[in-house]
Amino acid sequence: MLTQDHSRNVALLDQTLRIDNSFDILPRTLEFGGRQARMYTIDGMNEDNVVNKIVETLFKLEEAQLNELKTTRELADKTVPYGEVDLVDNERDFAVWVLSGCVGLIVEGFDEGVVIDVRSHPARPVMEPENDRVLRGPREGFVETLVVNTALLRRHLRDPALTMEAVRVGRSSRSDVVLCYMQGKADQKLVEKLRARLNGIGINTLTMGVESLTECLTRKQWWNPFPRARYTERPDTAAACVAEGQIILMMDNSPAAMILPTGIFDFLQDTNDYSFLPVTGVYLRWLRLLITVLMTVLTPLWMMAVKYNDRLPEFLSFLALEETPTIPVFAQLVVIEIVLAALRMASLNTPAALIGSFGIVGALLLGEVAVISELLIPETVLMMGFVALGNFAQPSHELGYALTFVRMITLVLVWLFSFWGFVAGMAIMLLLISVTKTVSGTSYWYPLIPFNGRALGRLFFRVPIKHDNS
Repeated sequence: MLTQDHSRNVALLDQTLRIDNSFDILPRTLEFGGRQARMYTIDGMNEDNVVNKIVETLFKLEEAQLNELKTTRELADKTVPYGEVDLVDNERDFAVWVLSGCVGLIVEGFDEGVVIDVRSHPARPVMEPENDRVLRGPREGFVETLVVNTALLRRHLRDPALTMEAVRVGRSSRSDVVLCYMQGKADQKLVEKLRARLNGIGINTLTMGVESLTECLTRKQWWNPFPRARYTERPDTAAACVAEGQIILMMDNSPAAMILPTGIFDFLQDTNDYSFLPVTGVYLRWLRLLITVLMTVLTPLWMMAVKYNDRLPEFLSFLALEETPTIPVFAQLVVIEIVLAALRMASLNTPAALIGSFGIVGALLLGEVAVISELLIPETVLMMGFVALGNFAQPSHELGYALTFVRMITLVLVWLFSFWGFVAGMAIMLLLISVTKTVSGTSYWYPLIPFNGRALGRLFFRVPIKHDNS
């Protein structure tokens, strides 16, 4: 705890901040109004002009002015020419504020420290997210700086009911997390549950941003690939969700906002649905659903049709293979799945200048060369090409990987057990969805289970805004 003993406070804070071991922690001894003071800053994280202005103002104080101040609150209110000022009474909180980029000030004769929020974090420009683009709409996206993200959200919702509660998580990282909701519209029980869970997180650091936070908030299900939350990097999407009564979790150092509660049907929606007329939005939504279903079951169904060539009805006879392929169809599908996964991973690490060359390599691997050499048959390339396109038809990468795992499991089961293997694969998918434990604790099948007709209708049909904005 800080006391009125200035020498003790200086020694305590110097030890807590370990100033002798870190070059970027800058302590500065000051004297103004006949009293000793100590200021702590982090190099590169403050607005230098503002800090200089504060120091200049402090140096102009006279001894009589300081003697009239009885409390640290009076000191902060009457001598610090800045708006964002707070007080702390212990060395731990003081150190956290300083390490977060604030200026820390202790003055002789006062038993609390003054923290001044003059942070200026390095930040990239507010640009449209690469994986969530729209044809029409704002060309802005969240960045890694939390205060910028909250300001972007405030621009869309200028309502006093918009509430943003700050929580620090992690014993070492002390990561700032914001619980954002609309008072009066959000489920208050869910808000209280999330607040309690955030305050109860006892890990050391949140190393992987929102995904680490999601894992801390949900029951451990390492074997379940289905995502527990939906993410967005678009302020307009986050604002629309909050306005509808959902809850947003934002974290410093991450541009992704977590949308809660989330069910399997929520992934049908996309920002582009609201960039066109309602009838076009409905078309896009149903098309997205159809493509998602097809990319999950197309290759297992086709492989089953190949196995039952002689039993296909006449209208499906085009699926039959004229010749037995050199490599079994099952092996071809598995190989292309692995190659597509490798191409996706490689694309993340490919410099922009080499993207064109990378595309040529991918086309050669899965295109004409593979077919001419009879390693692959054209039908397999066609089927997997559609699956690869379908992966990008819905915006959630997490759901895309989950459906990929389901598709590959179903392929193996169809290869082993034919029709009953396909049935088993679909049963496994439905079971995984049913047992998925969401962050909010609600059913992953909502609004189908428990049934809510109005909410389910809004997920499948994009209604005009005047009917959907009450």
